[in-house]
Amino acid sequence: MQHIVHLNEMPSLFSLYRKIMFGRKPGWNKEPLESIQVNCAQVAIKADAVERYASVCGFQFDGVSLPATYLHVLVFRLQAELFTHKSITFPLLGMIHLKNRIRQYRGLTINERVDMSCEMRESRISDAGLEFDLYAVAEVDGSIVWESVSTYLYRCPMAHASRSRPPKGSDINWQSPQQWHLDDDLGRRYALASGDYNLIHLHPILSKRFGFDRVLVHGMWSKARCLAALEPASIDRPFEVEVAFKLPLFMPADITFASESIADGHRFELRDIKGRRPHLIGQLNYL
Repeated sequence: MQHIVHLNEMPSLFSLYRKIMFGRKPGWNKEPLESIQVNCAQVAIKADAVERYASVCGFQFDGVSLPATYLHVLVFRLQAELFTHKSITFPLLGMIHLKNRIRQYRGLTINERVDMSCEMRESRISDAGLEFDLYAVAEVDGSIVWESVSTYLYRCPMAHASRSRPPKGSDINWQSPQQWHLDDDLGRRYALASGDYNLIHLHPILSKRFGFDRVLVHGMWSKARCLAALEPASIDRPFEVEVAFKLPLFMPADITFASESIADGHRFELRDIKGRRPHLIGQLNYL
């Protein structure tokens, strides 16, 4: 069964989080996930919101052009609305973002109004729990200008995660990486700029409820920060950028970043301070 929800305006984050935090969802009922689509037309973009987002992610905002990852901020509201649907029996809070792919066909500006949609589609069982994909599309005047796929994990009590070796970095050149320091309030600052108030990113006491000793960095902050480091190469023409979130990145932390050119784009990684273990592995390809 497919459920389609049409919104007249973007939902209030306060209202959504009130529903999410105080709503009673018992957990996944082992039933196949139903298809849910949430749409909102003619979404306006606010310059001050983009400026806050660009600042915390490291983008050089010119007051007009949107960072490629900014539309995910709007998509997240639709994702949150989707998770208030009665057919979803497990909560949004505490879920793990595994992968994200963005395809941008042209640059957007703050003066444009965007028709946005988000849809729950494929799901599958893994050793760690239930994985599922959320698809998002942004259109201007009937033409698709941006789309994304976000893969999330809901860790099920019945899952039996097998022991595996920690992931290793690729053979990317790591001779002179950039070094970044992440303060312990980064999660709260990004939440204020993006609206993503997943509890695992906000306070150690809250993150411990979901099995983490410390506060995790938002995966989409990591992706945005890497793209910001690639500017202007990442915004000069249509492209697709895909990342996989590997080892959890806890705050505070010192980390390293490096990138290199490939035939049709760039590949990049975010690693620990010693440059041994990857937190994020990504690749940007021009279309």
